[in-house]
Amino acid sequence: MQKSLLSNIRYPSDLKKLSPDQLPKLAQELRDFVINIVATKEGHLGASLGVIELTIALHYIFDTPNDLLVWDVGHQAYPHKILTGRKDVFHTNRQLGGISGFPKRSESEYDTFGVGHSSTSISATLGMAIASKLKGDIQKQHIAVIGDASIASGMAFEGLNHAGVTDTNMLVILNDNAIGIDPSVGALKEYLTKATVGVKPRKNNIIEALNFNYFGPIDGHDLQALLKTFEKLKTTKGPKLLHIITTKGKGLKQAEENQVKYHAPGKFNASTGDLIPKDNSGLPPKFQDVFGYTILELARTNKKIVGITPAMPTGSSLKYMMDEMPDRAFDVGIAEQHAVTLAAGMATQGFVPFCTIYSTFLQRAYDQVIHDVALQDLPVIFCIDRAGIVGEDGATHHGVFDIAHLNCIPNMILAAPINEIELRHLLYTASLGLEHPIAIRYPRGRGHIIDWKIPMRKLEIGKGATLKKGIEIAVISTGTIAHHATNAIEATEELIGHYHFCFIKPLDINLLKQILQQYKTIITIEDGIIKGGFGSSIIDFANQHHFKNNIINLGIPDQFIHHGTVNELYGMCGISAEKIKKVILENL
Repeated sequence: MQKSLLSNIRYPSDLKKLSPDQLPKLAQELRDFVINIVATKEGHLGASLGVIELTIALHYIFDTPNDLLVWDVGHQAYPHKILTGRKDVFHTNRQLGGISGFPKRSESEYDTFGVGHSSTSISATLGMAIASKLKGDIQKQHIAVIGDASIASGMAFEGLNHAGVTDTNMLVILNDNAIGIDPSVGALKEYLTKATVGVKPRKNNIIEALNFNYFGPIDGHDLQALLKTFEKLKTTKGPKLLHIITTKGKGLKQAEENQVKYHAPGKFNASTGDLIPKDNSGLPPKFQDVFGYTILELARTNKKIVGITPAMPTGSSLKYMMDEMPDRAFDVGIAEQHAVTLAAGMATQGFVPFCTIYSTFLQRAYDQVIHDVALQDLPVIFCIDRAGIVGEDGATHHGVFDIAHLNCIPNMILAAPINEIELRHLLYTASLGLEHPIAIRYPRGRGHIIDWKIPMRKLEIGKGATLKKGIEIAVISTGTIAHHATNAIEATEELIGHYHFCFIKPLDINLLKQILQQYKTIITIEDGIIKGGFGSSIIDFANQHHFKNNIINLGIPDQFIHHGTVNELYGMCGISAEKIKKVILENL
């Protein structure tokens, strides 16, 4: 039996030993390798299948890692990892102690820039290109690979705008497949579509107007065309952009036909491509679905409600409202800053904007949250999905900073519901009209309550709850981490009290005073960073009112947490039920 080509390749230097006519066979082997491992280990599939030929051609023609290659976002970097020394450990992808699902500088010299959020590649590559020019290295190549959804982001345009006046040796490859995680949206998508159907862009097209030499569009799955074009571009001076057309999910029929589902499909049959069904009957809903169904329910009776998401309609479940009310629910593309200020503008006109955004992506719009919303005290409702530890996507995606960075903003109400029902109550309360902006944070995944569709009621802003009275120690938790605390103290009978603070800001100061007066030891629990977080607010309050309690803060330590399952990472951070119980027993 003939040995596979891929089995002899560990690094790009091995790849270069092949003849060009062997590369299509290698592409098929690499595609099969990705499919077979992701089918059982899970991960980002469609984007990686779409860049198999591109990845091979890049490493074949360019002198990586001397030539610097930056992958935007990183969803499409699996073939790159396999060809750059990580083939034998690729099965550990996204697992605790294994390789990262995204390019990571500490993992390989071929990963020139760490990525997980989109639209950073052009700025980073430009920085590298300017640095090379300052060092006198005019032969080094600098390549950014960016998708059509990512290039529509404001930061990408900032990079293009600067690059066009630098005369640096820089190549931007626009990987155009008409989809990010959901289908691409906006006027730029329509512009690119015209180019893909054979209309040659005129001299005054948007790319050349920015002083880039435009090449393409070409078929991104045609290896010979890619090789020929890259050889030409290696000797073309100045900033240049190559527009390639690819198919997300290429080579797996189901992934090509259902590109949203197969972006990260979970486990599937590698031979047939069919998803391995999960029996979700009898399980509680996902928090994002509770949000999606609830905002639609509210919007049916409140015509002032609008929904906004930056490129995550399916992931956030705003899709339900978009399908029924397309004129009142907006996917603005990968544009978090715009999403926030758009919501602020609508709030000035008496509308009730729900801006649903992942915690990790809200970080990209921090100035807008402060300057455009909070400073003007506009009642924008931030629905912060994927708050807390999110698991296998790792440090770039964990939503552990939102409590700390929102807690310090004047006028901001900050809430973390204990379950799906309280989330519905919060959404309803916010929809009735508030005097201030509010951020409602909730986790990825399923909750704990199956029968969650109960009538909604208005909550009192800043009100906490007594879950269990005690004698020796008070546990104060916020958000769904309360369930870990409940499990930790279930056998302690009357010794341990448990209190839930749905509102991190404003705090329930009356309840907090009672707790501080009654208990000598207080343990706070949160699924966010400890520094500047919920526990810090409790300590600040105690100090300001001259309480001398022993206050212990449990949460995410002052370090970046990498990838693993949620439960594994909770254990590492000391906020699993077992670890919480250990701390309680040590302080009894």
